[in-house]
Amino acid sequence: MKRLDAKRRVAFFGLVVLLAVSGGWVRAQQSAPPGAPPPAAAAPSAPAPQNPQPPLVPPGQATLRVTTGYVKLVVTVLDHHRNFITDLDKTDFKVLEDGQPQTIRFFAGQTDLPLRIALLLDTSNSIRQRLQFEKDAAIDFLGKVVRRNKDLAFLMTFDNEPQFIQDYTDNFALLQNAIQDQRAGGGTALNDAICMASEKLSHSPVPKGEDSDVRRVIVVFTDGDDNSSGRALSDAIDASIRSEAAIYGISTNTDWLAIDTPGKPSKYHMEPKDKVLQQFADQTGGHAFFPYGVDDLAQSFDQIGTELRSQYFIAYAPAIPPSDGRYRRVDVQTSRKGLTVRTRKGYYAIAQPAGAGPAR
Repeated sequence: MKRLDAKRRVAFFGLVVLLAVSGGWVRAQQSAPPGAPPPAAAAPSAPAPQNPQPPLVPPGQATLRVTTGYVKLVVTVLDHHRNFITDLDKTDFKVLEDGQPQTIRFFAGQTDLPLRIALLLDTSNSIRQRLQFEKDAAIDFLGKVVRRNKDLAFLMTFDNEPQFIQDYTDNFALLQNAIQDQRAGGGTALNDAICMASEKLSHSPVPKGEDSDVRRVIVVFTDGDDNSSGRALSDAIDASIRSEAAIYGISTNTDWLAIDTPGKPSKYHMEPKDKVLQQFADQTGGHAFFPYGVDDLAQSFDQIGTELRSQYFIAYAPAIPPSDGRYRRVDVQTSRKGLTVRTRKGYYAIAQPAGAGPAR
């Protein structure tokens, strides 16, 4: 694969970045809603409410802080020409949980939360000829995305097994040097790497102060050919959902079937390893990229940058309190015809342990 020139790398990966500022983030709060549960034997004359609901957030108060017990979603809406739709309001949306309508309690345009980024580099033998491309791309990405004193990123590599290379930092020089030192060799333990990264993101540092929410993002550069993991694909998807991390996969696979289309060439990803990245993205609210060439890459990531500035933030308190530990399906719809809505597919309803403080 030809090496990207400096100008185009900046255009391409600088815009990928903003993906982190997304997409792809979609948070599902994993704690019980506020308010004590009803007593075991309430007096008949004054029964306790079974599902106390938090108050509606007044219009115009677009604070970043959302009370424990809300499910939080980042939503992208497109028309049939793939244009982003940014003029919708709360009344245009409907949220279903396991098929049951929910009340939207918070609605706003996308917010600028601190990022917690897991950067995963495939350093297996299968990627040897493309490793320098991965390195250059990763460095450009972090240089554009990580903001000092706000965002944090850590670096992992994976071949026969995943390894932590650089812990959380906002120091670009540390990340750059760690990336440049990597060499290729061994198998590909992609699923294991996703599981380990998700676990670390689950305990990521939170900002000091009242607004402690962060957006957790996994960015993985790989050909998707897992041949060394002890964990299954389903385990990796579950781990990322539980950590509230959106996965953005950038394929370095060159096994493509080229298709000539009017105006420009395109390609079709044929193999299961390509579709693995798509599964990660679809289930976690992220995105998968299968670039054809340099110009195509730049255009794709320019679109990502626009997407991450064109999203909606929705929060709701589940009608059935999240206490049973099971996976709950989430579906966001819009009343305007002909539009496509993208967001996370669901979350795990995990109860807050007795005596514990508010969950984050």
